[in-house]
Order: sequence, then structure tokens, then C-alpha cells
Amino acid sequence: MNTDSGTEHDPTNAYQSLVETLGHDDPRWAFGSGVEDVQAEITSPVPDGVDPADLAAYCLMLGDDALIYSHRLTEWVTNAPELEEEVALANTALDLLGQARVLLARAGHVEGRGRDEDALAFLRTEPEFRNIALAEVPDDRDFARAIARLLLFSTWRLALLQRLLGSRDPVVAAVAGKGVKELAYHRDHAARWTLRLGDGTPESHRRMQAALDALWPYVEELFRTSDVERRLADAGVTVDPAQVRGEVDAVLDEVLGRATLTRPTAPPAGPINGGAGRQGLHTEYLGHVLAEMQSLARQHPGATW
Repeated sequence: MNTDSGTEHDPTNAYQSLVETLGHDDPRWAFGSGVEDVQAEITSPVPDGVDPADLAAYCLMLGDDALIYSHRLTEWVTNAPELEEEVALANTALDLLGQARVLLARAGHVEGRGRDEDALAFLRTEPEFRNIALAEVPDDRDFARAIARLLLFSTWRLALLQRLLGSRDPVVAAVAGKGVKELAYHRDHAARWTLRLGDGTPESHRRMQAALDALWPYVEELFRTSDVERRLADAGVTVDPAQVRGEVDAVLDEVLGRATLTRPTAPPAGPINGGAGRQGLHTEYLGHVLAEMQSLARQHPGATW
């Protein structure tokens, strides 16, 4: 297959998309930041009136959500129920990894401590991560749970990124610009599977409902507003996540209703000492994720490949 720069782009060809270049010379970005000049964008000045520490913290929040969840999605490679679904989940993971790389690189630049994206991904400890719990809890090899989490996560993140298109920070806005296209597909894919399972056989319906019931306690955290998010929303950089709840609820109610599923009523998971993932307080599962994700980089510090 000819995939050089002179070939017309075919949006239906996933393999062509994986090997297309983005007009820069760093091959490590092969799976896509969506930014024309990655380094120039990442080193853009912090918007006037914005605290660099807050901006770095927020980029970590969005980046860590994508990084940790992308790792969880890769656990389905060779484990998905069919090859087509394995490819779909792997591509979803690559989309989120692309978002994470830009956001972590921006966080490292803005904080000014000499940490690049690799250091932030592989050399931080659990309390330094700022991801939501929904990204880190395991699927337990239950495909219905994988679909339920993808539906919840993509519906919420899409609503959030749509509002970040007008962010005063150019990197946040650029990630949102590419991310809304990716997440629209992720949400559609999850919704189709939710309908297929929920309105399928009695067994598939039971398992899909059980998956939603198990994950629902982690939904409330998606709409909690941290102090950092509140300050940056006032500065025009981000949005208060509580503001997207109406849209997220409407989408989920529509999908669950069509899938003959019941909206769970399980109480939310309680904060830990008044905090949660945005404050570096996590479930017991994040340590297992990091042990696997960081092991090679920690065994061979400074290595590149």
C-alpha cells in the first residue's frame, strides 16, 4: 500500500492513518499529536494572567486521564472477543496516548523543572498522578465492563473537550481540536456496543447492566471541581467540569434507554480524606498499573528506543 505524502487520504483506512506523518521529523510522534509543529506549540507562552503551576497541574489532569486509561485499553490486545474489536480498542488507546503525550510535554515545559513527557509518565509515583479513578480501575477481562467504561469516559471527555476548543491556552485548545473528532468516534463505538449488548440476549443484558452498576460509583468524581480547575475556568483556560453534567446525563439516558438498561442508583465512591484523583489520592489499582507501565523505564533509566 502506498502511504507516502502524495497519496490521497482515505478516512476509512485505519492502517494508512497509523503510518501517515504529520510534517515533522520526530518519528516518536508517529501516532499523532495532531499538532503541526509539536515543539513550537508546546513551548507557547503561558497566557497572561494564568498561573503556570495551575496550567501544568491541569495538563497533568487531562494527560493522566488519557495515559492511564490508554494503558488499561491495551490490556485488551489479544484478549478482545474478536479481531476487529481488538484493533478498535488498540486504536482508541493510541488516540488517547497521543493526547496524553502532548499534554504531559506541555506540563513539563510549563512547570520548568526539566521533566519531559517520559519522566512524567514513567518516573512519577502514585501520589503525583492526577487521573480520575474511572481511568484506573480494572475491567477484570469483562468485555461488558470495557464497553461501559468506554461509554462513560468518552461521553464525559467529549463534552469537556468540546468546551475546551476556545481555551486561551493554545495546547489545550489544540488537543481539544483533534480530541473531539477522536472521542466522537469512541463514544459512538461504545454506544453501538451498549445497544448490542443491552438489547441483546438475556445474558448480554445482565452482564451489561452489571458492568454499569459496578462502574457507576466512579461517575460522580467526573463532575467534582478542583481548586485548580476553578481558577483556570475563571481565567478562560478550562471549564468547570460540573457544567458538563447535564449534557453527559442526557447522552447516557438516551443510550441506556435505547439499550433497555436501567440507570444505576449506586451511591458514589466516597472521597479519600476529602480528596480524590485530582488531589493525588487513588484506588489501590493505580499502583498495579504503574508497576507494569513503568517497569521497563525504571529498569533502564535514560534509555531510548
